[in-house]
Amino acid sequence: MVSYINILNVAVMHIVGNGLQGVAFPGCPSTFQYSEEQSQGQSTRERRSQSGDQHQKVRQIREGDVIALPAGVAHWIYNRGQSNLVLVSLYDVGNAANQLDQLFRKFFLAGSPPQEFQGGSQSQSQRGRSQRRHQEQGRQQEQRRHRGQGQEQSGGNIFSGFNQELLAEALNIDTELVNRLQRNDPQRGIIVRVEKEFHVITPQRHEQEGREEEEEREQQRGRYNGLEETFCSMKLRHNINKPSLADSYNPRAGRATSINAYVLPILNYLQLSIDKVSLYKNAIYAPHWNINAHSIVYITRGSGQIQIVSESGEAVLDEQVQEGQLFVVPQGFAVVKRAGDRGLEWIAFKTNDMAMTSQLAGRGSALTLIPVSVLENAFRISREEGSRLKNGGWEMTLFSPSQSSRRGRY
Repeated sequence: MVSYINILNVAVMHIVGNGLQGVAFPGCPSTFQYSEEQSQGQSTRERRSQSGDQHQKVRQIREGDVIALPAGVAHWIYNRGQSNLVLVSLYDVGNAANQLDQLFRKFFLAGSPPQEFQGGSQSQSQRGRSQRRHQEQGRQQEQRRHRGQGQEQSGGNIFSGFNQELLAEALNIDTELVNRLQRNDPQRGIIVRVEKEFHVITPQRHEQEGREEEEEREQQRGRYNGLEETFCSMKLRHNINKPSLADSYNPRAGRATSINAYVLPILNYLQLSIDKVSLYKNAIYAPHWNINAHSIVYITRGSGQIQIVSESGEAVLDEQVQEGQLFVVPQGFAVVKRAGDRGLEWIAFKTNDMAMTSQLAGRGSALTLIPVSVLENAFRISREEGSRLKNGGWEMTLFSPSQSSRRGRY
């Protein structure tokens, strides 16, 4: 479990396992609290230890969830399952909320984060300033030790730099507890093992899913436009794994699902959208370009071939890719993907809340929208060849292996 603040907009694609996720929205009420009914069946000691505990909503997360978080909110994640909890995250350093610089920064509330988890790559001058800052912090810690304060080294979390007496007064706690908040434990890091029984109130899974299904029905009926959501109650997660939500489906090739600001309104604040594509064996995802966004692609399963072509017609990437690899497709660059013998699955984070693509092949492609005479003269081909070029493919977005074999290798 880890708790921290981001100054960057973040979209998380939840890949494997299941758990809990909590977000602390500033200025919003803590609407979840323990009651006597919820405490029935618990021991007196458990009820007493939980007395008066209230917090903001804790969400259950599972494989396939997309979680969107605005910049500046504190949040934590807890693995409640028997297997590892694996997540893929995108942090947008170029968003308007980042008023510091173009470095990737995290502000940890707890734990002992290594320096590399708190900042991105630094220039030589920045590294010099960082070294001087650490030297100054070391001198301050030495002075505190001489004064009998802070017997342990600062832990690197957001509390560690404060004066102990001032922090104790602000939090209304004693200095011994402040010392425990600030202390450094290199073995603890930023992911901590829960040593005691973990108790939080969460909506039941069926209640949470029922609410989401109702929202989806309202949206499909055109009655749900996002205006009903306030900052405190806005929806943060959406499951991208449901086959019924696929935007494109070919029983011989696979399925593709997109989540944009229409589906998850908070993405409008983040200026991000997410695609997930599952290609079957040897299938092709139509060659296309992103009209208004860059695309950051992470391979989650399988293997295949990726080719990216620049505006000058140069193949800037032509590689075999596999699970765990990441690549970037800049705005306007054309890309095509073919699955290998084990299929190919990926998620793509796009830097626009209403990301749009334009296909180069298949039904609905740019070629099908252009008159045959234009194609004939532009490519110096016969009218018959222009007609075949325009009308040769009737599959859309996802091409089955049989169709791709007729097209030939790219």
